[in-house]
Amino acid sequence: MNPPKRLRIADNEADARTGGKEGDAVDVDDSRDVVESWRERLEARGISVVISGHHSAKPRGVGYAKNMAISQSCGKYMCFQDADDVMLPQRVRQQYEASLLHPDSVIGCRVQRLPEGSTERYTRWINTISQDQLITQVYTSHGPTIVMPTWFCSRSWFSEVGPFDEGGKGVPEDLLFFYQSLRQGGGLFRVDQCLLVYRYHEKAATHSVTEDTIWKLRVDFLQERVLSQWESFTIWNAGKQGRKLYRCLSPTNQKKVKAFCDVDENKIQKGFYTYEDSEERPKPKIPVVHYKDAAAPFIICVKLDMTGGVLEQNLNSLQLKEGIDYFHFN
Repeated sequence: MNPPKRLRIADNEADARTGGKEGDAVDVDDSRDVVESWRERLEARGISVVISGHHSAKPRGVGYAKNMAISQSCGKYMCFQDADDVMLPQRVRQQYEASLLHPDSVIGCRVQRLPEGSTERYTRWINTISQDQLITQVYTSHGPTIVMPTWFCSRSWFSEVGPFDEGGKGVPEDLLFFYQSLRQGGGLFRVDQCLLVYRYHEKAATHSVTEDTIWKLRVDFLQERVLSQWESFTIWNAGKQGRKLYRCLSPTNQKKVKAFCDVDENKIQKGFYTYEDSEERPKPKIPVVHYKDAAAPFIICVKLDMTGGVLEQNLNSLQLKEGIDYFHFN
């Protein structure tokens, strides 16, 4: 006999606070009361309702709420979704079928973004990168190549990788889990159907994570997974972002940078970049060359979908293979 359907509500009370700083006396919203008001109707339809929370004076964070919900569930598969998003028909069925074909994988889907036109480049990236790029583009600033509100995976794989980090506000628990899944050999697969309405709003929890936090995680993962395997490489972009990446590398990986490359003649004419903050004497000077004169492999520090196709044309002209000859970082 199948167990009754169960709705897990991990009500992280601290995330429902109205915006005070830590230590302030702030009110909690009525989320729990709203959910309780649905209990009778849901249970009348055979869906048991489990509502949980905490009484800590400090926020416990999104990771805590997700782990709590998972610990109270009993199914063999998990389908994640944010409270403000909308699941479209057939999502669970299609992702379940994909999970059977791709075990030990995180399964995603295409999305419809609301309000329409918000985060246009990001939404296009979510929906159009290829299955191979789900792996090769995990170092970009966009974050997980399969967005968290579309995640579906087996309980056994979650248990192998998880739980989510419970560090609280400012911790990118989804990105940390995503990277750990890849470290342990997990796969990625996207169902190429729109199965979720993905809402955008400025107060989303993801905005509490600083750019510096994400940057450091990305650099560390890039060094661990890619640069540790290369004897030398070129940073594609002699401007601000390329130089920042160089400065954030370990001394070992800084020495592997043979050149910066660019299309900007002003940067190329300068001839080199001097790392002024280096404690080495003489200070490192890294050549700056035209991309046609540079040697692969490359770390690309130019934003995707921002050059009107010029970057992509330049890469194609060199007949390079993504994931072998270059990786996107920005």
